[in-house]
Amino acid sequence: MAKMLVRSYGLNQSRNQPSSVATSSTTVAYHGGPLLTRPSGINIYLIWYGAFSLKDRTTITDFLASFSPKGLVPRQEPSVSTWWRTVTSYKDKAHAPVSRIVRLVKQVGDPYSLGKNLKRAQIGSLVNKNIVISNKLPVDSNAIYLVLTAKDVNVEKFCMDSCGFHDSVLVTPKGSVIVYAHVGEAVQCPGFCAWPYAVPAYGPPGQALVAPNGVGADGMVINIATILAGAATNPFRTGYFQGDILAPLEAVSACPGIFGAGAYPGYPGNLMVDKFSKASYNVYGANGEKFLLPAVLGLGGLDLRGCLKLNLI
Repeated sequence: MAKMLVRSYGLNQSRNQPSSVATSSTTVAYHGGPLLTRPSGINIYLIWYGAFSLKDRTTITDFLASFSPKGLVPRQEPSVSTWWRTVTSYKDKAHAPVSRIVRLVKQVGDPYSLGKNLKRAQIGSLVNKNIVISNKLPVDSNAIYLVLTAKDVNVEKFCMDSCGFHDSVLVTPKGSVIVYAHVGEAVQCPGFCAWPYAVPAYGPPGQALVAPNGVGADGMVINIATILAGAATNPFRTGYFQGDILAPLEAVSACPGIFGAGAYPGYPGNLMVDKFSKASYNVYGANGEKFLLPAVLGLGGLDLRGCLKLNLI
């Protein structure tokens, strides 16, 4: 197996600080490092680890198909691609913006080849195996290799202090550093990783909202969106973040619990509601899907008040 240099950091949430709690720091700084800026786009390679229902797989792949406006027929706004537009306002030191194009290019399955209890480092090993050993995936330096684990898989720190993480690994003998990420099945801790579609065990009380695609799938979509934005704007811990370099708050995680106008701790904000299903959402996606995406920190002065200036809210 190829040697790996692993750097790990996740969504900065604590179980006694639900996603509706505001942060204490007020700025996000650029630390001079590379972002994912290739004009041809960010390629997503998806690894399904374990068993997922067809419905949940469809919801997540429809979400990943929604970054392209071509996925919306007819075009409805606000959309997933509109949401990503705020992420593309982040630029590197050469003033190159984060890639506007995000696309799912390949997906593979894995039937628990590493077991059902994983360390974070094993997520990197799984990606490495699919690149170097099995040759199922190519080496792509402007990609995000996204590992999704099923509800019967326990991953270190998942549901304890994060709902996902992104990381980088040196793949040898290929000699390339690639970015990968993990998001777990949100039904393992819905009040923590699927809020506001489930009531949190800690924090301000409130009524759970109706999820348009199911609590587990919609919780995963929220966390996938958070991770993709963080990985694109801070892929190697030298991009945009605030706070501790080992547990940074990034483009989305710097705006915890904000999904709509008027958000405050315990209340996600004003959202659209489907008149038939009563499901709450804030963006439209491909194939008629509706999703709830978190606020992205706008770069107007790098002040956290930019969370409230998102074009969706």
